[in-house]
Amino acid sequence: MFLGLDLGTSGLRGLLVTETGEVVASAEAHYSVDHPHAGWSEQDPAHWIAACEAVIADLRNEVTNFGDLQGIAVSGHMHGATLLDADNQVLRPCILWNDTRSHEFAAQLDAIGNIRSLSGNIVFPGFTAPKLLWVEANEPDVFAKTAKVLLPKDYLIYWLTGAHVGEMSDAAGTTWLDVEARAWSPELLQAGHMRADQMPDLVEGSEKAGDLRAELARAWGIGGTVVVAGGGGDNAAAACGVGALRDGDGFVSLGTSGVLLAARDGFAPMPETAVHTFCHAVPNRWYQMGVILAATDSLNWLSKQLGRSPADLSGELGDTIGDPGRVQFLPYLSGERTPHNDSQIRGAMLRLDVADGPADLTRAVMEGVSFALRDSLEALKATGANLDRVLAIGGGSQSPYWVELCATILNMPIDLPAKGELGAAMGAARLAICAATGADPEEIMTKPQIARTVAPRADLTDAYEAAYQNWRAAYPALKDLP
Repeated sequence: MFLGLDLGTSGLRGLLVTETGEVVASAEAHYSVDHPHAGWSEQDPAHWIAACEAVIADLRNEVTNFGDLQGIAVSGHMHGATLLDADNQVLRPCILWNDTRSHEFAAQLDAIGNIRSLSGNIVFPGFTAPKLLWVEANEPDVFAKTAKVLLPKDYLIYWLTGAHVGEMSDAAGTTWLDVEARAWSPELLQAGHMRADQMPDLVEGSEKAGDLRAELARAWGIGGTVVVAGGGGDNAAAACGVGALRDGDGFVSLGTSGVLLAARDGFAPMPETAVHTFCHAVPNRWYQMGVILAATDSLNWLSKQLGRSPADLSGELGDTIGDPGRVQFLPYLSGERTPHNDSQIRGAMLRLDVADGPADLTRAVMEGVSFALRDSLEALKATGANLDRVLAIGGGSQSPYWVELCATILNMPIDLPAKGELGAAMGAARLAICAATGADPEEIMTKPQIARTVAPRADLTDAYEAAYQNWRAAYPALKDLP
């Protein structure tokens, strides 16, 4: 058997599969995020270890032959800064991907001449390098003691193996990696006031990072060697889970954040679009994605305000779309990445009428998120990415209304996979299979069976195109507000 661990922002999920990818069992454990100040988002890495132990305990209780485990891989939320001292002790809570305190340092780093050309990306406030510059300026004692910086999933790999190992897809989001060369960049490290010895060793996500520590193997009832793979950043692993490896493959994820991802055969950055260009979790592949910071999070926000569940709100709209609504929603509740790279902008609800009710507000939220994903599509097109259809994943894809809305606004068919395991945990399990058996990722990372395809509404595409152009005009006006 092979174990995929998906280290999410709010919880860890474990998925056990056979070598052919059949699901054996799954388990989850949850933890919280701390927000000690406005714009701060932190997590205690000890919670990840506790969650992993809980997941393993549940899987062992459910699966009698857990001792047959041969491989493990971890996927995880990207960009987090986990700082270790020379004794491998955690120095402070991990600063997470959605923490915006480092925006001034990000802007300073981004202004240095060759940063974008080497990293392939704008320096976003959530990336790892500006976090360390913030620590240097505000917690100099911690910075001075920092012997290693590990990304969240790599800290879990350290706990599993005792080795400091990272991989390409996650490292690409640090602003310390030469994304084309797939190696730490001396110039980028120097610009970020870091040293090469503070970085983990690098492997490909489908390669071996180490072996499971003997004491853990004994505690888990495992007699043989268990290979731990390099793993992958969450979206790269999700792409592995749905077989998105080649040019033309892609998915739209309606999760907490929203992602429109396109796999690429080569390195084709265009940082000025605010598109992320990262290494894939398999060798000699890259991917690009547009990211919006609040997708289903926007609906969750509305749910809290109205005291009704997201499912109840979306259900009120039915299964098929009508004409665009009058109310406009800009989903910048936590700032925005693609295409604006604006950590300070905040959301807005416009053109409200006294007659508007929950259905109007829900429609506006879903349209606003879908229009923001259209922004990402336009940015991806500018890089040369070619998407003519995508797979839909994430919790929001359970809403027929939202999927049809996205298909119409993106003006492309959206495939809905048949029931089954998809996404980052399955992608991690597939990476574990490759690392432990030497299997070719192209053979393991197949596409899922498609249950149905949702086509754009040809009778409404013109109306939604006009609505999108009107919606686009709201961002500059919102940004100009004092």
